[in-house]
Amino acid sequence: MYSKKEYLRHSLLLLLTLVATTFAGGEWLFGRSILGKEEQFLNWEYFLKSLHFSIPFIGILFVHEMGHLLTSIHYKVKSSLPYFIPAWLGFLGSPSIGTFGAVIRLKSFINSRKKYFDIGVAGPLAGFIIALGVLVYGFTNLPDADYIYEIHPEYLDPNFQGHNAEDGYLSIDIGYNLLFYTLEKTLADPEKMPVMSEIIHYPYLFAGYLALFFTALNLLPIGQLDGGHVIFGLFPKHHLYISIGAYMAFITYAGLGLISPYEDINTLMWAIPLYTGFLYICFRRAPITTQSKWTIVLSIAAFQYLLVALYPGLQGYSGWLLFALLLGRFMGLQHPEVSGLKPLDNNRKVIAWIAMLIFFLCFTPQPFQIS
Repeated sequence: MYSKKEYLRHSLLLLLTLVATTFAGGEWLFGRSILGKEEQFLNWEYFLKSLHFSIPFIGILFVHEMGHLLTSIHYKVKSSLPYFIPAWLGFLGSPSIGTFGAVIRLKSFINSRKKYFDIGVAGPLAGFIIALGVLVYGFTNLPDADYIYEIHPEYLDPNFQGHNAEDGYLSIDIGYNLLFYTLEKTLADPEKMPVMSEIIHYPYLFAGYLALFFTALNLLPIGQLDGGHVIFGLFPKHHLYISIGAYMAFITYAGLGLISPYEDINTLMWAIPLYTGFLYICFRRAPITTQSKWTIVLSIAAFQYLLVALYPGLQGYSGWLLFALLLGRFMGLQHPEVSGLKPLDNNRKVIAWIAMLIFFLCFTPQPFQIS
């Protein structure tokens, strides 16, 4: 089905991504930089330790993509092998997780809702099961509480008052999602459990957390994301309305606080036009009239402005705006047409609602705050 050249190319991408995530994992787990002159993790000791992050993380992504691939093979739908995207940015001095994820490309027309649904939902469900196992293992096998002092011996100094910008340290705050919080409270030893800003040093917790993050992104009920396929399976005639509505809610939350009545008027004079222009670009490809696009854009901006006026200090998560731009401008909010709209059977409907439940359990409103 696939040529030797394809197997070689995709295997090489997988290997490069594994190495890149191992490098990135070493930086997060142990605070070592490959390019640093004083501390280097690029030796067998730190490389092998970093595999405790990269193997489960890439393993979860691999199982996710294989869920899509094997289901498409089952239905004789032509598709590519998984494209893994390596993305280690340590040479730029920037934090990264070593990858931009993985995708498969469907190469043939899919002629039924059932096939689209099965191919779309198989990936996140398969990856979620493995991610859940990784997290259960991580929470039930936490190292002793003094493990953190091996990474941050400065914490033992009674005069230590925290890192600051002059120290050259990154500060990262990681937000909870419902599943991570529930597993922590039910499985973890409270005396060993680190604060959320330190889970980057715990390979299985960090790998599992990132897997939940990517699972939630894939299950957003928008466009051609896996969640979009699920919604199309459930509500084919209403998919576009649900997709646009979910996208509006997503981008409304993401941009909260960017324009505020408490800003200086001179700042607002350029910030408001710039922001509304950005919103219009996001909705530019939506299959609705230009008048409807501008109505949506101005309504979102006005609603955000009003909310901040009523609740000063209200903030969304601007980090979502880049993903919102990718969704609206490049991926699109529509779903491909199919030749028939035969309803899903009851078993698939149950699976669809389970997938939506997984989305709500995994979605993190404020995933990463890096300074």
